[in-house]
Amino acid sequence: MVEHIRLGVNVDHVATLRNARGGIHPDPVEAARLAAKAGADGITAHLREDRRHIRDADMRALKDVGLPLNFEMAATDEMLAIASGILPHACCLVPEKRQELTTEGGLAVHAGMNHLRPYVSRLQDQGIRVSLFVDPDVKEVEAARMVGADIVELHAGPYTKATGADRQHELERIRKAAAAALRLGLECHAGHGLNFETVEAVAAIPNVVELNIGHFIIGEAIFQGLDPVIRQMRALMDAGRRSAR
Repeated sequence: MVEHIRLGVNVDHVATLRNARGGIHPDPVEAARLAAKAGADGITAHLREDRRHIRDADMRALKDVGLPLNFEMAATDEMLAIASGILPHACCLVPEKRQELTTEGGLAVHAGMNHLRPYVSRLQDQGIRVSLFVDPDVKEVEAARMVGADIVELHAGPYTKATGADRQHELERIRKAAAAALRLGLECHAGHGLNFETVEAVAAIPNVVELNIGHFIIGEAIFQGLDPVIRQMRALMDAGRRSAR
């Protein structure tokens, strides 16, 4: 078990707020700098086709914040070209629909292996680690290994939305998918929808080494400030990890 579980802070929705009025404030790059000071281990940002939040210039500036940059992107030639120019630490390939409010599910890796495989290899050829955002389904984790990914990021959304026995069922799905990743030699991350209530149990899964959290952190920061929210999230993650020893 890796003792320190990494926290990647997604700054997309700082850009959402900025874009609501135009201009330059609030700046997602400044949010990334503050996240670094508060104890984040990495920065995540999703450059969407329609540029609804993060913009191209943001991605270039985020590369220089001083933390590893996780570039979330659709598997398209346009995004491949942009990532190739920026050379982030990692790229996380995600599904993208123009009409969705946020990412609604994992990649259909098993059904789309022929499409995904060349994007994985071309990014890796440039020294970029490649993650696939997948539902916590063993078949999809196995497909990620087959296309050559370095990492799977497990979609935690259904777990965070569920309650009672349904939540425990969804947590068990994450555990099983994480175990499959370990067996297959894939690094395992998790993200999407995690909050103060749900993060500890996922952090306690021994081979999940990174959590990427954005919307809750940015939303809660409106009330508390970014620094204390990140520090509290970090403390809850560390508590979850200690409970797994």
